[in-house]
Formats: sequence, C-alpha cells, structure tokens
Amino acid sequence: MTFEYSLSAFLPFRDAAAAKAAREITREQITQHANPDFRIRVEDDRAALYQAFADDIVDRIRAARDEGRKFVAILPVGPVPQYEIAARTINAEGLSLDHVVTFNMDEYADEEGRTAPESWEGSFKSAMWENFFGRVDEHLRPRAENIHFPDSDNIADYSRMIEDEGGADVCYGGIGWSGHIAFWEPHLGFEFEGDLGAYRAAPSRIVELHPMTIMQNALHTFGADWSWVPPKAATVGIKDILEAKHRSFWLDGDLGGGVSWQRFIARLVAHGPVNEFVPGSFLQETRCDYTILGGVADDVRLTMS
Repeated sequence: MTFEYSLSAFLPFRDAAAAKAAREITREQITQHANPDFRIRVEDDRAALYQAFADDIVDRIRAARDEGRKFVAILPVGPVPQYEIAARTINAEGLSLDHVVTFNMDEYADEEGRTAPESWEGSFKSAMWENFFGRVDEHLRPRAENIHFPDSDNIADYSRMIEDEGGADVCYGGIGWSGHIAFWEPHLGFEFEGDLGAYRAAPSRIVELHPMTIMQNALHTFGADWSWVPPKAATVGIKDILEAKHRSFWLDGDLGGGVSWQRFIARLVAHGPVNEFVPGSFLQETRCDYTILGGVADDVRLTMS
C-alpha cells in the first residue's frame, strides 16, 4: 500500500518528485554530471579528504606566490580540520602569506543583527584564529589588514570589499542541511519572486537562520543544544560565491554508524533542479570541485533503530 503526503510546510523547497529523484541516486551514479566543470569526487578516507582540502589551499597560495600575484580567498568555518594541516605545511615550508587576502564567509548575529564578538566562544572569528591564523607562524601570516570577517559594521559593504580586491580567486565551503551555502538560506528565495538573475546578483547581508540550520549547527557545534545557537548571521551574498573564479566544496557530514545528515542534501544540491530554494544548487552551473566523504555518498535508505 502506498502512503501519499506533502512535504512539511516549513520547507521552502517543495518539489517532492525532484526530492525523490535525488534520493534514488546511487553511490555509483553520484559523480556523474552533465556539466564537466562541476567535478564530483568521492573520498572514502576522512583524513585523506582533509589532507586534500589542505593541499588545495596551500597549492593555490604557493602558485599565486610563484606567479607574483595576489591570492584572494573566501573561507568557511566548516569543515575545520584542514586548517591545522594547512598551517603545518605553511610553517614547514616557510611559505609567506603576505600576498594572501581572506574574506570569511559568515558570522553569527543576535536577533537585532549584531554580530558576535571574537570573545564569544562560538564566534567564527575566534574559530579561525584558533584553527588557522593563530597556528601559522606570526612572521608568515597575512597582513592584519588583509584578514576580513563580516560584521554588523561592514556587512553592507562586504561584497564591494571583495570586488575591490578583484573578486575571489576561490571560494571554499560546504553544504548545509537546508541546502545553504555560507549562511545564504533557502527561505531567502521567496524574496526574489522567481527572478533568478536578481537572485544570482544578491550581495552580502544579515539573514535569519533557517530552522534546519539551527538544528544542524546545534548538532555539530553546540552539543545538540538548539537554544545555544544564535538566530541570525552575517553572510556573503550568493553573488560573491558565484562570481569567484573557482569554487571548492567539501562535504564531510557523516556521523558514523551509517548515519549522515548530509547524504540527501549532497544529492539534491548536485543533481536536483537549479532553484532559489536550494541555494547550493547554483554550484551546478559553475566551475566547481565537489568532494564528498564516502559515508555521505552512500545510498539514501530508510532505516529503523
């Protein structure tokens, strides 16, 4: 007997047929894509994935140095383990980051849109200094004026700041449970009333976090305490991600024991319809490396425990 039902009302993406099609994509099929520049790869070893991520960062920094040019990167907080590996390599090589300009993707904010101070334990700025910048030998770090974080004061100008540097050479990131990239949330799509041109051109802003984002971040950062997760965030715009010269996205959301919160959304982003209610789906139209941990690539199955 079949059981028919609609998707929950709080979900902005409501195409049940497209969701079913994404769900049924097998591990063997997941790397296939019509856009040859959207390059999907599965890496079964978690340590190897983080090493490859770190190598990607360092290789691009080194190449820019060797070519005598500036290197501009949009950086996420999540995944994080690659930063310590990258810092070790930078220190071992004595690789100066004097030519590096960074823009972090996002930062938490309160209900009034005031961004978290670095002194707050959950701030992304403190996480980046703890995991990356602070681990790079001081004489090798980027100049202080070249390390940027979005905040309440600069968010209206953050996209322009990236443009003033010539745009990003690369945007790194992951995929949220809701399908967001950075904190560009799925419900923002309603504002554009189907105008995808305007959507693609949308700049940095303060956003209300989607309920799925609250739950996801509670799970992996705040000890599963959803009351601890701030309600808003400052984020780069979808335009900043799409206008980067390259994108490099890494999906490591596997909890072990056959459980992965990212298994379905990895498929919907990569193989579902390009639409404003799954922000990550716009990566399909770009030049992008999309690396998936093996446990995330495994088939989506119904389980009872």
